[in-house]
Amino acid sequence: MATRITDYFSLIKFSHTVFALPFALIGFLLGARELAFRFDPLLPVLVLLCMVFARSAAMAFNRWADRHIDAQNSRTVNREIPSGVISSRAALAFTVACCVLFIACTWFINDICFYLSPVALVIVLGYSYTKRFTALSHLVLGLGLSLAPIGAYLAVTGHFRLLPLLFSVSVLAWVSGFDIIYALQDIEFDRSQKLKSIPARLGIRNSLRTSSLLHMVASGVLLLASFYGNLGWIYLCGWGVFSLLLVYQHRIVSEHDLSRVNVAFFKTNGMAGILFAGFVVADLL
Repeated sequence: MATRITDYFSLIKFSHTVFALPFALIGFLLGARELAFRFDPLLPVLVLLCMVFARSAAMAFNRWADRHIDAQNSRTVNREIPSGVISSRAALAFTVACCVLFIACTWFINDICFYLSPVALVIVLGYSYTKRFTALSHLVLGLGLSLAPIGAYLAVTGHFRLLPLLFSVSVLAWVSGFDIIYALQDIEFDRSQKLKSIPARLGIRNSLRTSSLLHMVASGVLLLASFYGNLGWIYLCGWGVFSLLLVYQHRIVSEHDLSRVNVAFFKTNGMAGILFAGFVVADLL
């Protein structure tokens, strides 16, 4: 049983939750601050479950949708479905179960989250097919993860505001930027299979430039949020750390050296999100 659970954790790359969870926490605290931190004690649990179920559904569906592609790629051939560790039918059933549980959790939060839950699922599941027809698939992935801060904020308040939307825009640019770096590993494979990606379309140099531009947008929007939200010096320190880590990942990955793509993708960005959230939480509290 423990092995099976580990297999599913590997299928959905549970460790990659560090990309969305910190910004979901920020969105939640922005909403809680607006309500003077008066909310149902069960609400944080429901928000966390929503995020886990939505992300798990998205990752499992991505692995199911890409199972034939993964089987032809030497980098991904050992993933759970191509290797036979988890059957395609089991992965699809897991996806459906997570979608149902996600919608059920939104039902207990508020009307707007429940009504928008199918829209959220269309975005996070639909990403899996975008690489078949557009090189902008990285932006769709970013859009999916950008739902975390605004979704958490909506769960608390039930209405939209510009400040959490600014954080969502920043997440969109940040995630899209580092996903372009990650996709550099498959540039030749994508071209051979006629799959769409910015690296396959623009080449390594221009892809890195595009990623840098997106990360400048992410940093700039976070700085704008500090002024719009009247956030303090602790927030600005967090913004500085976050921005420096974005610069660092572009220093360790270059056109002539892609050996540290995984370090830039997971370790650097995971650390950036967690540290930034820590500073924002300290500022808000």
